[in-house]
Amino acid sequence: MSGSETVGLACVVLAHADPTHTERLIAALDPFPVFLHCDSRTPRATFEQMTRDLPDRVTVLRRRATPWGSWGTVLAEVDGYRAALATTSASHVALLTGSDYPVVSSAVLLEHLAGMPGLSITESRPLPLPQWGHGGGTWRLRYRFRPWGKRMLVLPVPRRLPADVVPAGGSQLKVLARRDAEAVVRAVDTRPDLTRFWRRTWIPDETFVHSVLHSPSLVPDFASRQVPGMAWFIRWDGAPRKSPPWLTCADLPELHRIRAAEPQGAPILFARKFSSTVEPAVLDEIDRTLRQDA
Repeated sequence: MSGSETVGLACVVLAHADPTHTERLIAALDPFPVFLHCDSRTPRATFEQMTRDLPDRVTVLRRRATPWGSWGTVLAEVDGYRAALATTSASHVALLTGSDYPVVSSAVLLEHLAGMPGLSITESRPLPLPQWGHGGGTWRLRYRFRPWGKRMLVLPVPRRLPADVVPAGGSQLKVLARRDAEAVVRAVDTRPDLTRFWRRTWIPDETFVHSVLHSPSLVPDFASRQVPGMAWFIRWDGAPRKSPPWLTCADLPELHRIRAAEPQGAPILFARKFSSTVEPAVLDEIDRTLRQDA
């Protein structure tokens, strides 16, 4: 870690609804600086409620349209990195959604970051990924796509991938070391060929950043600094769905079990997803039993 960095976390939060939960999430992230993005398609009244009376440590980012699976989501993520790098000296930057929540106290989170100087937590690896179906997801990049709602419009004409990029994929949620967030911003600023290519890929928020990081031509030593795995607890119930189900008090025993276990790889720092209208008592229990320093 360079002398210009401070062990700490900057949080980029991509939200589009539920200002009540967003407010609680921001409060739980105290004292970390938060860079909040709200989808430009969100109704004005919801946006105003979400951004009303925010603490000074919150910066509201330029609003972009961020429909599911769109390039706009990547741009909002990069906007957050750019602002965090310009205005903080934090050693790490986390990307969260507006339905996430920390499951450790801020002090414990800082202890974890202090133990991983210069390391990034990402659930990512070079394609193919078996869980992404036929071809391991290489088709996401091989063809041109445009999202239509949560469906895809595809031009079935294959194209070449950029020669110096290793296609990779994984979860959008991640905790990046400062130098890796800088590398992502630099790639957007200096490689217009990559941004043109990725605008027409399928769900680019799951491949663009990871492909940049896993490409030695862009980030030479990322493989030696990656902590593989998820820093998020997410429960998938086996049903065919594009987003995980809401967490409730019924999930607390499993969350406690995972938090109590000796971490193998990435520590669990956050969980998703939560709603202010779907059993908010689960957050009261997380605050009471998991987010205490003792």
